[in-house]
Amino acid sequence: MASLFDTLQAQAFRAGVAPRTKDAQQWFQRNVKKLGDVNRRSLLKDDALDVTTKPKAGDMLMYFYDPKHKATLPYYDRFPLTIMVEPAAGGFYGLNMHYLPLSLRANLMDALYQTANNDRYDETTKLKISYKILDGAARYKEFRPCVKRYLNSQVQSKFMYVFPSEWDIALFLPTERFVGTSKASVWADSRRKII
Repeated sequence: MASLFDTLQAQAFRAGVAPRTKDAQQWFQRNVKKLGDVNRRSLLKDDALDVTTKPKAGDMLMYFYDPKHKATLPYYDRFPLTIMVEPAAGGFYGLNMHYLPLSLRANLMDALYQTANNDRYDETTKLKISYKILDGAARYKEFRPCVKRYLNSQVQSKFMYVFPSEWDIALFLPTERFVGTSKASVWADSRRKII
């Protein structure tokens, strides 16, 4: 069976869409909506992803998560799509892109691409970000509702590393799994938090 990422990449190529452009982001936004529900467990087995035991700042990751204090949270995402920002005691801080509606994800990702350490978009490519950098620049304003602290002990699957060449696809896949409210409510709340 063909990889979901490979299938979408091939369709974009046939449509003449150049990677990592505004046109590519718009194309992926439109076309992943047609997928309907994506099986998250199957997705974690996709060849476009790789298991990592030591995620690093600037990596994009997918995984299942069960928050330690979920009883006190108004809502949370069971399947984060996270860009790791920096380590924290027992885990890390990350930007869970699912907390943003698609257009704001694209805006934030455009700004984050400017921090990439190279333009190869291979396994050597990392986003050079920190909380201080994100908090200090207006162009990253969409980060506020996305920044979350994750505990390694609460990760319920392997960390799956998303190769940089696949970031635009992963960004728009309908894989969020919010508990406690709908994604529309989460996105409305996120819009209010962006100053």
